[in-house]
Order: sequence, then C-alpha cells, then structure tokens
Amino acid sequence: MNINQINKAADNLRILEAAMVEKAKSGHPGGAMGGADFTNLLYAKYLVYDPENPHWFMRDRFFLDPGHMSTMLYGALYFCGKYTIEDLQAFRQWGSVTPGHPEVDIERGIENASGPLGQGHVMAVGAAIAERFFVARFGEVVSHKTFAFISDGGIQEEISQGAGRLAGYLGLNNLIMFYDSNKVQLASMVDATSTEDTAAKYKAWNWNVIEIDGCNPVEIADALENALAEEKRPTIIIGDTVMGKGCVTENGENFEFKCSTHGNPLSKSGASYEKTISNLGGDPENPWVLFPETKELYEARKDELKAIVAERKAKFEQWASENPEKAQELQNYIDGKMPEIDYKAIAHKPNIATRTASADVLAELGDKLGNMIVSSADLANSDKTEGFIKKKGHLFGPRDFSGTFLQAGVAELTMASIMNGIALHGGLQCACGTFFVFSDYMKPAFRMAALMELPVKYVWSHDSFRVGEDGPTHEPVEQEAQLRLMEELKNHSGKNSILVLRPADSAETTIAWKMAMENKDTPTALILTRQNINDIAPKGTDRYEEAKEMEKGGYIVMECDAPDVVLVGNGSDVSLLIGALQKELEGKGVKSRVVSMPSIGLWRNQSAEYKESVIPSGVPVFGKTSGLPSTFATVVGANGMVSGLDHFGESAPAGVLEEKFGFTVEHTVSEILNFFGQIIIFKNNQRMHA
Repeated sequence: MNINQINKAADNLRILEAAMVEKAKSGHPGGAMGGADFTNLLYAKYLVYDPENPHWFMRDRFFLDPGHMSTMLYGALYFCGKYTIEDLQAFRQWGSVTPGHPEVDIERGIENASGPLGQGHVMAVGAAIAERFFVARFGEVVSHKTFAFISDGGIQEEISQGAGRLAGYLGLNNLIMFYDSNKVQLASMVDATSTEDTAAKYKAWNWNVIEIDGCNPVEIADALENALAEEKRPTIIIGDTVMGKGCVTENGENFEFKCSTHGNPLSKSGASYEKTISNLGGDPENPWVLFPETKELYEARKDELKAIVAERKAKFEQWASENPEKAQELQNYIDGKMPEIDYKAIAHKPNIATRTASADVLAELGDKLGNMIVSSADLANSDKTEGFIKKKGHLFGPRDFSGTFLQAGVAELTMASIMNGIALHGGLQCACGTFFVFSDYMKPAFRMAALMELPVKYVWSHDSFRVGEDGPTHEPVEQEAQLRLMEELKNHSGKNSILVLRPADSAETTIAWKMAMENKDTPTALILTRQNINDIAPKGTDRYEEAKEMEKGGYIVMECDAPDVVLVGNGSDVSLLIGALQKELEGKGVKSRVVSMPSIGLWRNQSAEYKESVIPSGVPVFGKTSGLPSTFATVVGANGMVSGLDHFGESAPAGVLEEKFGFTVEHTVSEILNFFGQIIIFKNNQRMHA
C-alpha cells in the first residue's frame, strides 16, 4: 500500500468536501473531513462491487448513518466514477443528484437514504441479516460484506442499543462498522453529553471491538483485515478521528476539533476556506480537481475489482451449473417472483378477530414463500405474527439463519429499521408486528421506508380502545389519523407514500394481505382488531369476491337504491354500522347504504364516477370511527358528520368502554337519526326560504 498516495487521495477528498459545502453555502464539512481517511481507504482497497453492474447481487454494501456527511460519500463515489465534478458542484441544489442527505440511488452506489441519526447503521444490520439468510440457503458462493459508518450522534441515538444487542446476539460476522469518534457534536463537545465506555458496551454485546487512530491508513487497513477475518462476531472499529482535519485560520493556525466546522461552511466557521484548501494541497481558485495520485489509485482499484468480480462470477456460474434448481430459486428471489398463493382458499373460522385472520394468511405465506422474514417486538403471540411459522420455519438464533422469524425483543424502532435494511438488500419479503399504539415508536423508520419506497409490511394489532383493561397507555386513538396523513403524502414517484388498510372482517383481511404482498412500490400497514368481529354477510353468494372491491379503497357492503344516508366506516366499526341499519334504521324508514373504507388513500385515487356511484353527491354521509373524528372528515364532506373518539381511553372491559364511549348499536342509531333529522330540518328550512 502506497501510504503517500492514500493520504494524497484522502486530502483530495477533504478538499472536495469543503468545496461542495462552500459552494452550496450550507452543509457539514467538519465530520466529513475527519472521516475521509477511512472512507477513502475502504473504497480504494476493500469494498467489493462490480464497476460495470451496480445492481450485482453479491456486491458489498456500504450504509452511511450520518447523512449530513454526504459530501464524504459523494466525493468517494466520484473517485469511483459514479458522479461527475458537475454533480458535486450542484450539491444541495434543485434537481441535483447530490442532495443534502443521500437518497437511495443504486446506480450511483447509494445503498440507503440517511439523515435521521441511528437508522443507517440499523439498516446495515438488516442487510447483514439478509446476506446471512441467503448464505444459509445457498452457501458461501453468495456471501458478501456489509459495511456501516456511524458517528457520535448515531451512537447516542437509543436505536443503537437495539442494533448492537441484536447484531451481537445473532453473531453477524459479515457486519463491519466504523465508528467515527471525533468527540465533537453540532452544539457541543461529546463529553458535554456522554462519558460512556463505548468499547466496553459493544464488547458486552458480543462484538469484536478494535480501537485505532481513525486517520492512520495503516491502522485502518489492519483493522479491516482483522474484521474481514472475524468468524463469529460483528466488528466495530472505533476510530479516533479529527473534526475538520486540515482546517486552519487565516493566520495558518490549527482550527481542528471545533464545533463550528460541524454545520457551517468553513468560511463561516472561523476557519479560512482558502488557507485550508491550500493546506490540504489544493488550489483555492479551482478546488474541483482530481489529483493524479487519486486517479491512479482508483483506476488501479477498478482493474482489481474487475478481476475480483470475474472470479466470483465464475465460481457462481460453476455453482449454478451444479445446482440448477437452487440457482433458479435464487434468481426468482432476486427478481421478486413469488409462487401463486390461492388467497381465496385460505380458511378462517367464523366471526374472528382480524389479527387471527391475519395469522391464517401468514401461515399460508410461511408455508409457500421461501424468502420472507417476519419479526415482532416481543408480541408474536399477541399480534399473531407467530402464525408465519405455524406450518413451517423457526426462529433465528446465534449464527443460525436457517429460520424465518426474528424475535426483535422490545425494540420497535430497531425492528422497523432492520426491516428497511432487509428490503434494501433485495431478494426478500419482510413484515413486522406490534400493537398499534406502539406504531408511534416506529414512525421514524416507516417514514424512511415511505421515502425510500420500500415494500415493508407492518402488522399492527389491538387497533382501538377495545384493548380495554390495559387502559389509555395501550389504547390507540390518534394513530390511524396520523397514518392517514402519510396516505396523503406522495413519494417521489407521485404515489401515495404508504398503503394503509383497516379491514372489517376475515375476507377483507385476506385481501389486505394479498394487496400488501402485491404492493412493490410502498410500505403497507395492516391495522387489526384484538376482539372478535362479525363477518360481513355477502350481498350475493361470494363474500371474498365482493370484498375484492376494497382494492378501490372503499366499496358498498350493504346496498339500497336511492339511500337517504350513507354510513361509512372501517375495521370493527363497519359491523357496528351494519348492526345499526339492521336493528333500527330500516324499521324507521331511513334508507341506508353501508360503505367499508379500509383505505382512505386508495379511495381518494378513484375516479369521480366511481366515488359518485358509492357515495352519491347530495346524500348526507355519516362516518363512524374508533379513532379521531378527523380520520373521515374529508370523506363525509362539509355537510357530513363523523362520530369518533376525541379523548384518551380508560381502563375497563371493552364492553363497558363501548357503552361509555357511545360505540353500541343503540347509541349509534341515535346519532344517525339525530344527524338525519338535522339534515331534514335544514332542507325544509331551505325550501321555506326558497
């Protein structure tokens, strides 16, 4: 290894990092300048990828956790030929491919969107789990490494505990994480917030811990060699680095280890941008230069990679010729091909909770799909995700990835971020579950899944105040409304950023799973009941076929011509509306139509003609929801009414809460009649004044 050449390339990277931020007049140069030595060496000597096919399945993955250090990644990938100088000069500008925080772009070598600290390295844990899953089934011929880069902030984020615990427990020896320990944060030095022994912490979690000078290429190389040889544990390389390495003032005085260089252009931090560029060997008048030493280093690496990849592909081709069925199975996984699932044939007992119906579907998926991982946050027997391994499969264990179910422990955010990493790796389906109220813990991760357009499935049971005796801490009220806002939010492809489904019975639950498995473009959320609910009677002879209309978001489950009022709900509230119609409304001469609307987002996407056929304009609309009334506000319109819950729950049996909160058939009938009566009075007054 030519140390002078390596150091020259690292300084070249630092110059570009500083220049990008300076030109954009915003960004985070200091941390990137300190992390340049590791990142440069990783890409110049160790990371294995196909220079000609960025989607090569057996490539190593690199997950950046501190997205604010994006210039470090863009600069290294520029050296690899993935970006142009013009791309770097457009950093943080409208329409550029170099946004302030990286977004997934496999073509250019960006494996994950990053920004919210902590999540990036947990995604790396997920990708490492995915790699071990494939190795357990197809052998070392598909093996590769997962690298992660984490900062002081990522270490401090609580999610790092879940990732550290699980990676160590599972023995993810294919995971190598560099901790950029520069001891400087955005607003203070690290010792103003923490004096913990990070090395001891990771050792306790069963990690291979290596402590080095993170700016010394020899020590970095030795640490990477050690990590690559590790057979039983994940590795964390704790590198002592230098915030703002190379920064100097106008007088040439050292300006390293300063908080001000963390989040400001150098010219605004107290350092001299021009003198710093000069100090690093660049030209302040034209910093946008690829040094000859850098060019030579990375061109040599490109030739090395071609040889490495050719050798690995040859071994794979030999394996494939000897194992054609396995090779085809693997290719089907990579291509996202799934076996035919006869969803209609999945049997359910009558009038069961939708979480139980979900378990029935999961059992079928677990039996038929060989490339799906399901996880739960210590609630598999309550959210019923354990149904996935009812017929076949078992739990993951230490260095045992032959199973299909991950017990994540009480770590909802960690679990959700791991699922993102599994999805980013590719070749696998994934789902995770917990109680609906605890979806709050998962919000940062499912927002990232929505941004990255990852088809992760969320199984959220215990969907309402009917959780009962557990009380208000466990009774979701506002959660559905929050999710429906995500349905309104469009992703970069112009689609609803998440598919949210609250099915009303077993048939709808089955179809909800069918929709989730067929949805390749966004995450899907299934909101499921704890309590049993009545199956909806078919209008004809086939409830399943009728329920397929839910693919339009909302559809008619009880019909009448020229309705006086349309009743809208989802989940268990649909049965409540049907009960109100059958028990009282028909007898009182109020012609009512009941609409089940599992997905308000899909409903909004429908044509005006379809929506008119389901909810005719001019007909009053009454909505019933176990959540906030605002959930259905846009559906019922300005002249409609929504009966919901506008307060926290209480601790009592579910039946008592239904009575106290007005979720009985009798109370719902009185609400509808009162609403309908007010509409009649209003219309009569209009006629009188016409």
